[in-house]
Amino acid sequence: MLRVGGKMTCMACRNLVSNNMGVKVCIPLQKLHPLSRAIHHRYSNQQVPPHRTAARHISTMSRLPMRPPKPPPGSGGRGYQQQRNFWMLRLAARILRLRYIVLGSAVGGGYTAKKTYEEWKDLLPDFSEYNWVIPDYIWELSEQIDLEKLAKALPEMEEIAKLLPDMDKIGENFAFLKSLLSSGIVTGTSGLHLLLETASEPALKAADASAPASTEASDKQHKKSSDKEKLDQLQEELLRTQMKYQRMLERLEKENKELRKVVLQKDDKGIHQRKIKKSLIDLYSEVLDILSDYDSNYNTQDHLPRVVVVGDQSAGKTSVLEMIAQARIFPRGSGEMMTRSPVKVTLSEGPHHVAMFKDSGREFDLGKEEDLAALRHEIELRMRKSVKEGQTVSPETISLSVKGPGIQRMVLVDLPGVISTVTSGMAPDTKETIFSISKAYMQNPNAIILCIQDGSVDAERSIVTDLVSQMDPHGKRTIFVLTKVDLAEKNLASPSRIQQIVEGKLFPMKALGYFAVVTGKGSTGESIDSIKDYEEDFFQNSRLLRDGMLKAHQVTTKNLSLAVSDCFWKMVRESVEQQADAFKASRFNLETEWKNNYPRLRELDRNELYEKAKNEILDEVISLSQVTPKHWEAILQKKLWERVSTHVIENIYLPAAQTMNSGTFNTTVDIKLKQWTDKQLPHKALEVAWETLQEEFARFMAEYKGKDQDDIFDKLKEAVKDESIKRHKWNERAMDSLRVIQHNALEDRSITDKPQWDAAIQFMDETLQSRLKDTESVIQDMVGPDWKQRWMNWSSRTADQHIRNETKNELERLLKLNEEHTAYLANDEVTTVRKNLEGRGVQVDPVLIKDTWHQMYRRHFLQKALVHCNLCKKGFYYYQRHFVDAELECNDVVLFWRIQRMLMITANTLRQQLTNNEVRRLEKNVKEVLEDFGEDSEKKKHLIIGRRVQLAEDLKKVREIQEKLEAFIEALHKEK
Repeated sequence: MLRVGGKMTCMACRNLVSNNMGVKVCIPLQKLHPLSRAIHHRYSNQQVPPHRTAARHISTMSRLPMRPPKPPPGSGGRGYQQQRNFWMLRLAARILRLRYIVLGSAVGGGYTAKKTYEEWKDLLPDFSEYNWVIPDYIWELSEQIDLEKLAKALPEMEEIAKLLPDMDKIGENFAFLKSLLSSGIVTGTSGLHLLLETASEPALKAADASAPASTEASDKQHKKSSDKEKLDQLQEELLRTQMKYQRMLERLEKENKELRKVVLQKDDKGIHQRKIKKSLIDLYSEVLDILSDYDSNYNTQDHLPRVVVVGDQSAGKTSVLEMIAQARIFPRGSGEMMTRSPVKVTLSEGPHHVAMFKDSGREFDLGKEEDLAALRHEIELRMRKSVKEGQTVSPETISLSVKGPGIQRMVLVDLPGVISTVTSGMAPDTKETIFSISKAYMQNPNAIILCIQDGSVDAERSIVTDLVSQMDPHGKRTIFVLTKVDLAEKNLASPSRIQQIVEGKLFPMKALGYFAVVTGKGSTGESIDSIKDYEEDFFQNSRLLRDGMLKAHQVTTKNLSLAVSDCFWKMVRESVEQQADAFKASRFNLETEWKNNYPRLRELDRNELYEKAKNEILDEVISLSQVTPKHWEAILQKKLWERVSTHVIENIYLPAAQTMNSGTFNTTVDIKLKQWTDKQLPHKALEVAWETLQEEFARFMAEYKGKDQDDIFDKLKEAVKDESIKRHKWNERAMDSLRVIQHNALEDRSITDKPQWDAAIQFMDETLQSRLKDTESVIQDMVGPDWKQRWMNWSSRTADQHIRNETKNELERLLKLNEEHTAYLANDEVTTVRKNLEGRGVQVDPVLIKDTWHQMYRRHFLQKALVHCNLCKKGFYYYQRHFVDAELECNDVVLFWRIQRMLMITANTLRQQLTNNEVRRLEKNVKEVLEDFGEDSEKKKHLIIGRRVQLAEDLKKVREIQEKLEAFIEALHKEK
C-alpha cells in the first residue's frame, strides 16, 4: 500500500506510480486520474466523506454512479435484480443528455465567436480615408493585368520546392538533435523526471538507474564528430536561407521607399504635393552647384560667398578642413600631392554623421572605418578621373556634403596646394594651373579666404601669403590659420615669433582674424577625438597661452570653425540679395533676346533638343524597314551591274569574242566566269549591298529633312549615321552561300522562252550602246572638236589633239582595209602608221598610236556587236536547235542572259539578307549610338551647337539659379 494524502490507498492506485522512479512522493487524492478514483471508491472498504461528493465535478465525461454492492446470498437478491433491470435506461438517458449539452455548447460558442469578431472589427480604424496613399495605377491593376495569364505564368509548386531548403533534411537534423537532448535527464527539486519522449520511443530511464544508460553515453561520445558535422550543415543551410531572404527584404524595402516617394510627391485628387524640407545650407549648396557649371555671356559672375581654403602644399589645410568636418574624409599621402582638384564640402548639422556626393545616393557612415576608407578611395578616384591626360591637376569641382551633430553650417572649397617647383612626374604647367585655379576662387569679392600657414617651417618660405595679399590687400575677407603650433613651439628658439605671426606683424598681409591650431601628431591613423584631446592638452599646458602670447579665442579648431561660420553667414546675408537681383536682370535680358530672335520656337535646351532629334532619327530608321522588296532589288541589280560591267565587257566578253569558233568562245567564257565567281564577284556584291544600305539610310534622312526639319540637328544626324555605319559589320558568313548561288546561276545556259531571249537581247543592246557612247566620248576628247563645233563655238584643236586626230584617221583607214583585224596592232603595223604620219609631217610616238588604236578598235568592235545583236533578235529558233547547221550563232546573247540572270538572283539574295538581318542590326546600332551620345555631355555640346542652343541653356540655368536664390532668401528671412 502507498500512503496518499495521509491515508492508505488501494493497490490499483499504487500501480499508477512507477516502481522504478527511485523516489517516494505524496500525491493528493484529488490529483489522481478519475479512473483511479473510480477504482479506489469501488473496491475499497472506506466510505467517501460527504464533502467529496459535493465537490465532485459533474460533466458528461465523469464516471457513472457505481452500483451498490451485491447483497449476500442469503438475502434473496430482490433489490439487486430490480436495480439491474434499469441501468441501461439510465445510460441511454445520459447519452441523450450529452447530445443536448454538445448542441447547446456549439450554439453558444458560435454566438460568442461572432460577437467577439464584431467587437474586434469595430476597434479597427477606417482605412478608406487612406486610399489616396495608394497610386491610381494600383487600383487599375485588375483592369490592365490578366490575372489568369499571370497565374498560369507562375511556377509550379515542384519548381518552387526546388528553390527552398531541404525541409526533410532539416527535420531529420532536428529529430536527431531532439533525440540527443532527450538522452539526458534533468532532476528537479521535487524529484520528478523531465523526459523528452518521441513517437516511437517510451520515456527514457534515469542515467544513474541502470548500466545501459552508461552504454548510451559512450555511444554518443563515438558519434560526436558526425553529429557536429550534421549541426554545421544545418547551420550553414539556415544561414544561406537567411541571407537569401535578407536580400529579398532589402530589395523590397528599396522599392517601397521609391514608391512612397512617388506617392508623397504626386499631386492627385486635390492632394497638395508634399515636399521634403531642405536645410538652409543645402539650399545654398544647390545654388553653388548650379553656378559651378554656369557660363553666361552676360557677365553675370558668381559672387556668392564660400570659404576658400588655400595654402602651401603639405601645410595642413586638408587636416584643418577635416577637423572642422570632424572626420578623416580626404585621401592622405606622405609629402605627395593628394588634392588634385577643388573639393566643395557642404557642412551642416544633422542627427547622424554621414557624407554623400551630390551625384550619388550612397551615404557613407563616418562613424565606421570601412565607410571612411571607401569615401577616401572614392574621392581619390574622382580626382584622378577629372584630371585629363598629360595634366596633374584639374579645375573640375567635386561636390560633397557632410552632416553630423555639432558641425557648423558653411560651404568650404579645398584647393590644390600651392607649389614653388614642378617636380618629375608633374605636367610642366602644374604651378601655373594651381595659381589660376586659386585666383579664380579668391577673386570672388564675397569669398572668405582661409589662408593656411605651416608653423613648423620658416615663414619666409611661404608662397600663399603673397598670393592672398594680391587678392585681398586690405584683409577684409581673409582669416589666417597657423598650423602645427606644437612643432613650432618645440623648434623655434624665440616663441615671440609665433606671437608676431598671429598678431599680423610678421607678414605684410592683413586678415580679419588670426588662429593657431594643432591638427595631430602627424600620424595618419589618429582619430578626430584623439586629435582634439591632444590639441586641448597642448594649449592648456603651452606657455604660449600661459604667457599671454596667444589669446584663448585664437586657439583650437573649434573656435576657428565658429569664427569662420559666423563670418560666412554674415557675408551671405550681406551679398545674397544683390546676387539675386543680378541674376534677375540677366534673366530679363536673355528672355528679351529670345523673344526678338526666336519668337515662334520653344525654349528647348540641349538635352531636350537631343531627345527630339533622337526621336526623329529613330523614325527615319523605322522608315528604312518599310522599303519594298521590288525597290531593293531594282537598286541592288542596277548598282551591282554598274560595279561589274567593266570587268564583264573588258575581261570576259572582249577576250572571248576574239576566238574563231563558238566552242572556244564558250570555253573561254566558262573559265573566266568561274575565276570571277571564286575571287571577286561575292565581295563586289556585298560591297554593293552595304553601300546601298548606307545610301538608302542617308536618303531617308535627307527626305525627312524637308518635313519641318530643324537644321540644328544636321551635325548630330551625320555623326549618328557615320558612327552607326562604322559599328555595323556585315555578316561575312553569307559570302559562302552567295558564292554558291552565283556560281549555279552562271552555270545555267537554258533560256526557256522567247520573252527571256528578248530580255537578254535588250540587256545586251543597252549595255553595248552605253559602252559605245562612252567610247565615242573618249575619242571626242582625244581628237578635240570637229569642224562644226569649231565654227559654232569658236574653238580649235590643241597640238596634241591635232596629232591624235591624224592618228585616228590613219587607223580608221587601216580598219576599213581589214574589218576582221585583231584587238592588237603588230609592230610592223605600228611602224607603217608612224611612217605614213611622218610623211604628212606629223611626228607621233608609238605609245600614242597604240593608245589611240585601243579606243578605235573598241568602237569598231562595239559597232559590229550591235549589228550582230540586231541580227540575233530572231535567233531564238536557232538557239533551240543549239545552233546546229545554222548560219547565225548567238552565243554572246546566251552570255548576257547568264549575266542578267545572275544579277537578278544575287539582287534577290542580297535583298533578303538586308531586310531580314542587316536593316535590323543597323537599327540596333543606331539606338546604341544614340544611347552612348545621350550619356556623353561633351559629345552633345560638340554636336548640338549654335546661339539658339546656348541661349536656351543660359535661360534655363539663370531661371533655376534665380528660383533657388529666392527660395534660399525666403528661408533665410524665416530663420532670422
